[in-house]
Amino acid sequence: MAPRPAPTVRQRRFGTELRRLREAAGLSAPRAAELLGTDRTTISNVEAGRFGISEQRLRRLASIYECDDAELVDALATMTGGRTKGWWDEYRGKIPPDFLDLAELEHHATGLRTLQTAHIPGPFQTEDHARALFDLFIPTLPRLEVELRIAHRLARHAVIANEPGVPYVGLVHEAALRMRTGGRHVAKAQLNRLLEESERTNVRLLVIPFTTEGFPMAGDTLMYISTASPHLDTVQVDSPVGAVFLDSPTQLANFRRRLDLVEQVALNPNKSRDLILEIASDL
Repeated sequence: MAPRPAPTVRQRRFGTELRRLREAAGLSAPRAAELLGTDRTTISNVEAGRFGISEQRLRRLASIYECDDAELVDALATMTGGRTKGWWDEYRGKIPPDFLDLAELEHHATGLRTLQTAHIPGPFQTEDHARALFDLFIPTLPRLEVELRIAHRLARHAVIANEPGVPYVGLVHEAALRMRTGGRHVAKAQLNRLLEESERTNVRLLVIPFTTEGFPMAGDTLMYISTASPHLDTVQVDSPVGAVFLDSPTQLANFRRRLDLVEQVALNPNKSRDLILEIASDL
């Protein structure tokens, strides 16, 4: 089996969880390899995301590690076997890999929750809005890359729009709604698109108004990606140098708590739509 030259975030996530299970069992990599009937390099490569394993081997490892969390083992089993290429793979080598990693995680998610203080959530952006954003990059992006990034961003909408649609909670600050990215007409069309998306049964769009007296992570842009097992969740945080993916149990628990607190200060869906409509009417 040839090693993967560049494992995706999801593949590395699988390996990381197997390492955590091995360490929790108090086993060294050589001992785990001996019990599995393989060599140490196989265990190391699997834990680094460079090799995949079969579902049978995964369940054998879980037994060796005495993992009694059936939900976690079943969730890990869905990540085994040969890698099936997704729609995002056609962009590999053409746009930053962070974009592709996020699309892959969204595709396999059981729930998505985002916090946006200065931007419209990516899957809800119109083509004109996305183009206006990418045109602001410094240094200027090549025109072909702009078009590829736009096409990729628009394609991410399918995870929400296709039946049954992944449950999606969008926490958006009023500041993001009032920015006239691309000009008045583009901004108004974008707000109307948000109103349409908020009517989906799997979408909860919650606006954080200017009147809110502060909230956790007020300056952050992030996505919390839920899976069939909370142990396998991932948080993607935007940074000036690209996306950062976090997955330690403590980090995940803290982000869930913080997002819960943000939801408490946000307007409910009906009041959120009313505010979006009010802002759109002023344009």
